[in-house]
Amino acid sequence: MLDRTGRIEELLTTRLSLRRPAPDDIDAIFAIHSDPATCRHNPSDALSKREEAVELFERWNDHWQRFGYGYWVVRRHDSYRRLGFCGTKVMNLNNLSVLNLFYRFEASSWGQGVAGEAATAVVEWVTERVPDLPVIARVRPANTASQREAVRAGLVRAQHLDTTGEDGPDWIFAKNLPG
Repeated sequence: MLDRTGRIEELLTTRLSLRRPAPDDIDAIFAIHSDPATCRHNPSDALSKREEAVELFERWNDHWQRFGYGYWVVRRHDSYRRLGFCGTKVMNLNNLSVLNLFYRFEASSWGQGVAGEAATAVVEWVTERVPDLPVIARVRPANTASQREAVRAGLVRAQHLDTTGEDGPDWIFAKNLPG
């Protein structure tokens, strides 16, 4: 589906619907980002106040306005319940402009293939529309589930790009790295 400006408004997979976040998603942003389980590997992402979720939504919305893509709200076709968020944002990694793949889902949806299905759709979509930027995922060494999702989405380990993030070592998985 396209919005009135011709930009994609909804991305569909076999089971999932991904759409641009809206202000009515702020409570879900807060609920998912304030759950200690969902931020176990990235504690600096944890939210403690709803106002932080408002600020996070505003950053996500700004990215959408600037680039025409960003983080998506993920739900099943047959439900309005928000399972989580998945998408990309422009960032700098080791002096290289990249699209950072992000996925965070409520714990009750873990182990059902939701993250992998959403991440795969996002990577395919953004790779087609923004072919000049590599897609990367920054993953903690202990987060084997996230590593599997990055690989499922078509990224491969790029050890030479590993770095240290706010929460410790970042293992880098990538797609479309320059020659």
